[in-house]
Amino acid sequence: MEGMSESENVSTMPEWEQRFRAPRVSLPDWAEDAPDRSLFVSNATGTYELYAWDRASGRQRQVTDRPNGTTDGVLTPDGEAIWWFSDTDGDEFGVWMRQPFGGGEDEPAAPGLAPSYPAGLAIGRDGSAVIGRSTDEDGTTIHLVRPAGGEPVEIYRHRESAGVGDLSYDGTLIALEHTEHGDAMHSALRVVRPDGSMVGELDDTEGGTKELGLAVLGFAPVAGDTRLLVGHQRRGRWEPMIWDPVAGTETALPVDLPGDVGAEWYPDGSALLIEHSFEARSELWRYEPGAAEPVRVDTPAGTVSGATARPDGTVEYLWSSAAQPPVVRSTSGAVVLDPPGAKAPPSVPVEDAWVEGPGGRIHALVQRPATGEGPFPTVFEIHGGPTWHDSDAFASGPAAWVDHGFAVVRVNYRGSTGYGRAWTDALKHRVGLIELEDIAAVREWSVASGLADPQRLVLAGGSWGGYLTLLGLGTQPDAWALGLAAVPVADYVTAYHDEMEALKAMDRTLLGGTPEEVPERFEASSPLTYVDAVRAPVYISAGVNDPRCPIRQVENYVDRLAARGAVHEVYRYDAGHGSLVVEERIKQVRLELEFALKHLGGGAVQGA
Repeated sequence: MEGMSESENVSTMPEWEQRFRAPRVSLPDWAEDAPDRSLFVSNATGTYELYAWDRASGRQRQVTDRPNGTTDGVLTPDGEAIWWFSDTDGDEFGVWMRQPFGGGEDEPAAPGLAPSYPAGLAIGRDGSAVIGRSTDEDGTTIHLVRPAGGEPVEIYRHRESAGVGDLSYDGTLIALEHTEHGDAMHSALRVVRPDGSMVGELDDTEGGTKELGLAVLGFAPVAGDTRLLVGHQRRGRWEPMIWDPVAGTETALPVDLPGDVGAEWYPDGSALLIEHSFEARSELWRYEPGAAEPVRVDTPAGTVSGATARPDGTVEYLWSSAAQPPVVRSTSGAVVLDPPGAKAPPSVPVEDAWVEGPGGRIHALVQRPATGEGPFPTVFEIHGGPTWHDSDAFASGPAAWVDHGFAVVRVNYRGSTGYGRAWTDALKHRVGLIELEDIAAVREWSVASGLADPQRLVLAGGSWGGYLTLLGLGTQPDAWALGLAAVPVADYVTAYHDEMEALKAMDRTLLGGTPEEVPERFEASSPLTYVDAVRAPVYISAGVNDPRCPIRQVENYVDRLAARGAVHEVYRYDAGHGSLVVEERIKQVRLELEFALKHLGGGAVQGA
């Protein structure tokens, strides 16, 4: 409104919109040799973009400014430049650009490399860079770019997916993750010299016959130190160890915490910052090699979405809970980066539900309206990935449903991370159907417990969650009153042929081959197979530039719905796999709310 300040204008909006519009910041990254220079992501302009922050002067400036936003950026070790990935309207296909930290013109960072999907980046102290590329034509290629110019040198090539892990402090060692054995869910590690010559190999898959993965966590940040921190699954969960590929030694770490454990080095290499995830919460620990056990770093209950140790020994971390919005904190007690503007209103806390399922105990997170008594209309908000998990973290989407009188249930089905390797790896061959068995078990519990109204159950999700939504509407047509699918896989065969190469590799791992090799598995797992059984109204949103869940396969599914007059609505938007524009995201949530309230009853959308 004219004459009204921005903060006053936001305060008059419904709380669900305020949560989306509230300025947010990511955990700031910082230059290894210039720690006062930082890079973070913020939605302060209404679009998520990169920002440079000079901590010494307090100056902040916007680095990128593109219609569909930018989130992928890296500082050079000396803090003199920012590399950022430039794609076209969210299609994830592009090149790395470079801009001076203090501002200036953008220029191609590696002009000799053609556009591609990114497959990792590591920048050395001498200005050299190791750049990973993925294309449909070549699979994965990895290149060394020298600061003096000249043509990039290819140091790795393979049809299967791979990526750049890290570059050692002095630039003499390059760590790669690869899946040459054909199992895209479980990487092996290789360390090479800048000329591509082999230094060491670590492979826990035994040529693809054993399902154990490895991950690069980072070289020791000390000159001449050849130790590499890696993640492994040898004891049934992710945990760290130290591998020295030059000496050929492996050092186990006595970090006996339940759940998955990640780690990174403290800046002087004297200790490790441990990130521990267990049953949808996370916490931090400090471990000094040689010590008997780690020491707890005090953080509030909830979820730590990222953490970094600073040169002064303090730890900065991004924290939130389902009830409280995110904030970047320090173990010194300070709020590190507090964006100006209105703050996001809180939501309701999450409750834990444990339900016996066909593959073991299933963990679900439940939020219910603060007023009124159940049974409630209930949204099953299904996470993507599938190798991901919902946690006790702030999420504006579920909070919007709670504001409108819905309960929200989020299920960490088989295939989710955070519950051990066996739970994640259970997702094989009967893809989609396994997850829906777990969702069905939690759905039955929600009705029996009095939480959910069985006549007003909504199946919803984005990406893999959108895929499970469409598959569930077709295979469980009597169970759901409504479906909301965002950027989904809808026609698995067409999706396979149109998607980016790295996802083709993942699908071959999940289903055991290509659509031509195992057609019966693709057919059994494709929502298109069951589209004629769908009876619930279905709403679909899709990005026209999406390389992960491409638009053509969505149109195939929609055409089948339309051919038989099924109740459906489709919203297509000019972006990729989701949107980085706040107004666009609000529009999509509003459309979903309107669709649900129109078909289920319950009034109008707040503020619409």
